[in-house]
Amino acid sequence: MENEIRRQLLSHREAVETIERSLVPRIVAVVDLLADALAKGNKLLVMGNGGSAADAQHFAAEIVGRFKLERRALPAIALSTDTSILTAIGNDYGFEAVFARQVEALAAEGDVVVGISTSGSSKNVHLAMLLAGKMGCRTVGLLGRDGGTIKGIADIDLTVPCQDTPRVQECHITIIHIMCDLVEKRLFSVKGEK
Repeated sequence: MENEIRRQLLSHREAVETIERSLVPRIVAVVDLLADALAKGNKLLVMGNGGSAADAQHFAAEIVGRFKLERRALPAIALSTDTSILTAIGNDYGFEAVFARQVEALAAEGDVVVGISTSGSSKNVHLAMLLAGKMGCRTVGLLGRDGGTIKGIADIDLTVPCQDTPRVQECHITIIHIMCDLVEKRLFSVKGEK
């Protein structure tokens, strides 16, 4: 059992090292995008399925609440949290529409829409990202494997090139934490709110 734990920890380290080698400039670009949008009064909308839905909620919570600094709240919405909306849309329009319908209702030009998908090909995320782009939103994909279908439509993709879903999810939350930290530092001084 100890060897298996060590093997999994090694696999985690290798995945994180892949991020360091290939994604740092793209993470900087997303931080710039988020900080600029939030500074202008735009909002962040985040979506995903399953574990990625949990990551979307986590991301929105860090933006609305706080990451490390005491500061004013920033606008972010996880599109995976309202069961009445999800089930109504799913029932009336199908599961593929659960995020696109919310983007249509809640997004505005200049907002940032982040789609999280470990496969890179979640149909409901893909459709919402397409609509967000047409509405004048900037789009970011937090993806896995080869980036799937979403990679080609996101303004910026952060694709973790790993086939193992748990490692992709671990990398996604690491990236989310890094981005929250850097956005917060960019927008707010350590002495207090700008």
